[in-house]
Amino acid sequence: MSRLEIQDENKENEGNPQLKNFIRQKQRKLAYHRMINNIKKADVIILNPVHYAVALKYEQKKMHAPVLLAKGSGKIAKKIKEKAQEYFIPIIQVPVLAQTIYKYCRVGEYIPSELYESVAKVLTWVYNLKSWKRLVGGNFAVGIIIFSMLVIINFMVVTKGSVRIAEVGARFILDGMPGKQMAIDADLNSGLIGEEEAKKRRVEIAQESDFYGSMDGASKFVRGDAIAGILIMIINLIGGLLIGTIQHNMNILDAGKTYTILTIGDGLIAQIPALIISTAAGVIVTRVSTQQNVSEQMLSQLFNNPKVIFLSALIIGVFGLIPGMPNTIFLFFTCLLLFITWTLSKKMITNNMKIAKIPGSDLKKNNKTFNEATWNDVRSEDPLGLEVGYRLITIVDDNKNNGILLKRIKGIRKQFARDMGFLPPVVHIRDNLEIGPTCYRILLNGVEIGLNEVYPEQIMAINPGFIKNELVGKKCKEPAFGLSATWINKEIREEATSIGYTVVDASTVIATHLHAILMQYAGELFGRQEAQNLLEHLKKTVPKLIDGFVPEILSITMFNKILKNLLTEQIAIRDMRSIVDCLAEHCPQQNDIEILTSLVRQKLGRFITQNWFPKNQYKNEIQAIGLDSELEKLLIDTVKSGSALEPNVVTNLVKNVSCALKNQEVLKAPYVLLVNPVIRNVLSNLLRSSFPKITVLSTLEIIDTRPIKFTSIVNYR
Repeated sequence: MSRLEIQDENKENEGNPQLKNFIRQKQRKLAYHRMINNIKKADVIILNPVHYAVALKYEQKKMHAPVLLAKGSGKIAKKIKEKAQEYFIPIIQVPVLAQTIYKYCRVGEYIPSELYESVAKVLTWVYNLKSWKRLVGGNFAVGIIIFSMLVIINFMVVTKGSVRIAEVGARFILDGMPGKQMAIDADLNSGLIGEEEAKKRRVEIAQESDFYGSMDGASKFVRGDAIAGILIMIINLIGGLLIGTIQHNMNILDAGKTYTILTIGDGLIAQIPALIISTAAGVIVTRVSTQQNVSEQMLSQLFNNPKVIFLSALIIGVFGLIPGMPNTIFLFFTCLLLFITWTLSKKMITNNMKIAKIPGSDLKKNNKTFNEATWNDVRSEDPLGLEVGYRLITIVDDNKNNGILLKRIKGIRKQFARDMGFLPPVVHIRDNLEIGPTCYRILLNGVEIGLNEVYPEQIMAINPGFIKNELVGKKCKEPAFGLSATWINKEIREEATSIGYTVVDASTVIATHLHAILMQYAGELFGRQEAQNLLEHLKKTVPKLIDGFVPEILSITMFNKILKNLLTEQIAIRDMRSIVDCLAEHCPQQNDIEILTSLVRQKLGRFITQNWFPKNQYKNEIQAIGLDSELEKLLIDTVKSGSALEPNVVTNLVKNVSCALKNQEVLKAPYVLLVNPVIRNVLSNLLRSSFPKITVLSTLEIIDTRPIKFTSIVNYR
């Protein structure tokens, strides 16, 4: 075949080459125009200043990565840059990134994952630039004007005024302190105020002087903050111009436009908080000292006159009618202020009508009246109180010794609650000039139940009972356990400790004594209010346990009395599940409080045994005091007949029990008398007055698995 024939055959099979070339040129033109048109959708243009330009688009909700919208080199790169300037698209020069994207990415595809971090930094810069442009409307001249206004208001008006007020106020307060102190001393000496009120006034004067002195220094910080904002703006502006022209090869106009907007946006963001801080400092410094706090003063002054609120609503409403303003927001606040105005006006009218209806109201305005006695004048005794002499105030005061006694008392209440099963009343502490300066006393419902003396400058060395070496100091008795003790100087603490003494400070002595009192009078501390609080707590923690129990099965009074009986004999009420189960089982058939208490004690037998006779690997048997069978029979007959014991029987019984307790002390066994259940309650009431530390248990309250050994047998002869 000839060459011409071959060409004709190729035309028939593959088409005309000239036509195909024409189609390719058309496609390239269409792709080029489409790419150029897509530039207006781009978020940023990244340049290599000499050769390349790429356009990126990223929508966080629709795209998992940025998309390449356009790329080009030479003339096309120049065209992309011109279009970006036409559509006000941010342009940044990152040569290596632009070259990499141009070589390895296709138009319309996502950028490779290796470039995510670099592109993310560029997009972050773009988003910050857009937010700052929105802040000043894209016009740096407007931004400079707004920034200048804020600086003038903050620096020349608010800050300068508050600094001057703080200086004058601090000087006046410090100059007036001696006169105020003398006035307090004069009132105290004349008897117009007490020691507690004088102390309170001195603390207030000290706080006031510290406040104004601190505000004088704080105003300098506020003023420095305003000056720093101006200097930071100038430094950012100069630094931005240098970075744009030197590092990114931008001309001076582009660098000025870009970095000026960034600087103004950053300056506005810094100045608005500074203005708020300056205004707050001015409000605090200029307030007048009254009984009201700052928030109450502001509310009373802002909302005192309805006319002021109405005028504010009128002005905001006018602004809301101006085209281009955020009308919805302005109109919302207008309606809100009008509602406040209406409410305040209505309240004022109502108050005026009430005053007009009061007979002789005009007379009361012009004449002094005497306050009538009210229930507020009735003094109620605190359930639990601690009174200290004036030399012990230092261990109670929070400002001295960090209030160590208060912390110990809080710890004691927590420990008591964990041990006994209910929260004791709060301990009210006050000073008392009528007792000795180093004395303290513990009160239960206003009645003294404990009195002792401590020395805050010394420490107490307690003899455990086996130390024969005596220390130099004031001899005494440890109040909680009655052990021999000595008040010694703090310098010989190590010597006393090395001998074997237990050394404690004054606050520990008071706290330990208070804890012993709490345990001894646990039954009296548990009242109707504590019973109600316990039930409320159980309703929240175990609601099914007491559902339908009080008052359906058992009244709150009987419930309170049974728990008081248990606490009086040092039996904790932590196991409320067993207590409630036992009472719910027997209450329908029995309503005698003593019998119900006995049944609950038997239910708690495992706890009672463990509490008074702890089991260990060396001792499993129970060592207790027992009764002679003849004496036990006599007591049972007496209880059943309801008659009284003869005086000589009681005397001999008390004498023999005392001997048995001494034997228990030698054996280091608990002071426990084990008796028949019928006579347990009678013997407990009889012996508790003579021996507060004795515990009378019944044989039914001891579990069967523990062997019993009677160390002493008590008779009545």
